Amino acid sequence: MATIDELLETIEAAPRGPEVCALFDFDGTIISGYSATVFLREQIRSGQLSAREVLEVFTAMAQFGLGNLGFSALMAATGQLLRGIDEDSYRAVGEDLYRKQIARLVYPEARRLIAAHRARGHTVAIISSATPYQVEPAARDLDIDEVMCTRLEVEDGLFTGAVERPTCFGQGKVDAAEALAARVGADLDHSFFYSDSTDDIQLLERVGNPVALNPSSKLRAVAHDHDWPSASFGSRGRPTMAQFIRSIAATVSLVPSFAAGLPIYALTGSRRDALNFSLSLFADAASALINLDLDVKGGEHLWSKRPAVFIFNHQSKADVVIVARLLRQDIAGVGKQEIKRMPVIGKVLELGGVVMIDRKNAASAIEAMAPLVDAMRQEGKSVVLAPEGTRTISPKLGPFKKGAFHLAMQAGVPIVPIVIHNAGDVAPKGDFVFRPATVDVEVLPPVDTADWQPETIDEHVREVRNLFLRTLGQPEEPASSRPARKRASRKSPFTQQPAAKRETAPASKKQAPAKKAAAKNAAAKPASAKTVAGKKAAVKKAAAGKAAPKKTPAKTTAAKKPAPKRARKAGAARPAARPKLRSGDTP
Repeated sequence: MATIDELLETIEAAPRGPEVCALFDFDGTIISGYSATVFLREQIRSGQLSAREVLEVFTAMAQFGLGNLGFSALMAATGQLLRGIDEDSYRAVGEDLYRKQIARLVYPEARRLIAAHRARGHTVAIISSATPYQVEPAARDLDIDEVMCTRLEVEDGLFTGAVERPTCFGQGKVDAAEALAARVGADLDHSFFYSDSTDDIQLLERVGNPVALNPSSKLRAVAHDHDWPSASFGSRGRPTMAQFIRSIAATVSLVPSFAAGLPIYALTGSRRDALNFSLSLFADAASALINLDLDVKGGEHLWSKRPAVFIFNHQSKADVVIVARLLRQDIAGVGKQEIKRMPVIGKVLELGGVVMIDRKNAASAIEAMAPLVDAMRQEGKSVVLAPEGTRTISPKLGPFKKGAFHLAMQAGVPIVPIVIHNAGDVAPKGDFVFRPATVDVEVLPPVDTADWQPETIDEHVREVRNLFLRTLGQPEEPASSRPARKRASRKSPFTQQPAAKRETAPASKKQAPAKKAAAKNAAAKPASAKTVAGKKAAVKKAAAGKAAPKKTPAKTTAAKKPAPKRARKAGAARPAARPKLRSGDTP
């Protein structure tokens, strides 16, 4: 069996350029398991299939597995289940299922192989018997432009129930690969094909560099007979019982680690020392239980400028362990409000100094984070948080929120970027189980915030985010082409009014001079006069003894009332037709 490093060395030794194709099967090769089962499970869950239709699908799949039914016949049978379904709604379901269920099945090793081929300038493609609704979301995530797969017939935006011929299976894959090679000027004799199944034996024999990746027992035997490279990875798929038990232990280890610090607090009275001890204990215990190793570059920057705001890219729940192991002491964290509702663990984190924020309510989040400024200024603590706000489904960096940057600017401390390369190898988003892995981490030099201004915060966010992108080897975010708008004396959202002023402000409003009150009343009169103009007109004429000169009628409040009605009518569009198939999961 080959290792991932040996496969990468073979890629490195291959010629550069698009004349070499790197073809990947999808189900079982790029992802663990089969995407079709995810789609079928969703159709059953959402009530789109009757009991009879479910039985028909399983019967067809069983007949195919026994060799009594061809692939085209299988697709014809399953394609009938989609007849009359709106294609756009089904594509949206595919995107949703990839984000919530399929993305975490992608083998990290497959990502590395794809990235290695791309670095050599090879033509990378997915060639799969699955449909584009299963494959294309993954291709976009993996930055693969070429996708060849089995397509369903669509008329007027609806599936007809038929399958386009030829299907991308068996000899159909060979034909598709040869068509791609002819189009890009590649030579299949020098190209790679990765597959897990003997269903792809024709294409494996056609290319110059066949690789059995996560192979079935049959393909493993064939690969051995043909002396093809073969590799199997345990980073995805069904976890072992030992991995499951160790994951539970690592998760709950936070509680006994916190309890172990209580005697220190009882004997010394130092809550800070107790929390520092508990944090370090948790970091070491959880790492040992997970079998997590860190390869850290730039570790000196973790201690060169403290206090600081440490920010990290968020891919995995393992990030909590990674960050605790890196920072170890004198830190306060920021977490989502949902953590607070976790039994015991939520309360432990809250007592440990983690500030829980409501990500959907910016105002309450800012209010909750404001005390962290005092923690940095007065207690010398550092703050750690993920500016993306939530975990990403892949190593691709998400957009940054501005909270961390305002915090650093208001406290007058630097920002220290912590770039985590592959935490998803340990536990991708949506997975409970931690898997053994070595995570690569780069700590970048502190970023000085002394000269930052709220008016230019967007540019500072972009600059720091580009540091992450550059380190991760991802395309950088270009500068905004729009000129910066001047904003009048804008303040950081974390700016706090002095306590004395906050206390006296209400009283000063109540004790406003009578002249100011009179001026306010006078200023308010024209607006109220407009609404009662009709009632007072006669009184004014009688008192003046003469008719008032004619004036062009001013726009009154009453004249403006129809506008909201028109706006409501314009906005009251007919509801869109409900798609016949949709994912029932909440976003």
